[in-house]
Amino acid sequence: MKEGNQSHMTEFILLRFSNLHEFQVYLFMIFLVIYLIVLIVNSLLVLVSVVDSALQTPRYFFLRSLSLMDIGGTTVIIPKMITNFLSKNQSISFGGCATQMYFSFFFGASECWILTTMAYDRHAAIRAPLHYSLIMNWRLCLQLALASWLSGIPVATVQITMMFTLPFCGPNVLNHFFCDSPPLLELVCTDTFAFEVYCVTGTVIVLMLPFGLIIMSYIHILITILKMSSAKGRHKAFSTCSSQLIVVLLFFGSASLTYFRVKSSYTTESKKVLSLSLLSHAKSPDLQS
Repeated sequence: MKEGNQSHMTEFILLRFSNLHEFQVYLFMIFLVIYLIVLIVNSLLVLVSVVDSALQTPRYFFLRSLSLMDIGGTTVIIPKMITNFLSKNQSISFGGCATQMYFSFFFGASECWILTTMAYDRHAAIRAPLHYSLIMNWRLCLQLALASWLSGIPVATVQITMMFTLPFCGPNVLNHFFCDSPPLLELVCTDTFAFEVYCVTGTVIVLMLPFGLIIMSYIHILITILKMSSAKGRHKAFSTCSSQLIVVLLFFGSASLTYFRVKSSYTTESKKVLSLSLLSHAKSPDLQS
């Protein structure tokens, strides 16, 4: 669109799943259940790992951070989404959209690095079990956790600053269930090449770099496991890593398909499904001993 068509927007209309009008109540109940499960499971995980003295280890310390990020990431999106299922007013204010998008990127980027930290923790535990307590001391654990949380701030700040300084055109309709870069970019009046270059670069740094580090860690872990002479030892090592690896593949796979190309050949509905997979899959590994 040309900039002559630019209009001042004070709110956006979220279409959600506009082709499923007759199922709005059912969608409300489904996502309410999903949200409650996320809250209950992750809250219990945090509580149990805090009160159980046997779980005062680096692994569960990082797992608590992951659970809190999981709660935050879903709380930013799902309450507004399920409220819209039963409301005639499908709008979200300009400021509300920016806030929702900011925290979704904040928690998303932070999760990337806490998952990387957890992979490093498993790498140290399996590759150097005799020196594990020295390597993963509590000072290092605190530094890694804090760095993971803080990593989301510059990512979200730059993303929101660049996006919301672009000129938007009418109509102010987002064909999505929350404020996200791909649907918002469709409303921009000017050339978006520079922003898309930033998005691809940011995706490589925020997603591909931690994912690459995680894969390298697990390759080393796998080599170490295969060299173990004890079948029981191999089974225990596999069991402590398998659930986390599944979470990593689901999370990074869905995020990469959603954000690696902002204006991609994927249909709008397929992008919604990919975004839902980021919200609904269980991100927290189970409480294995």
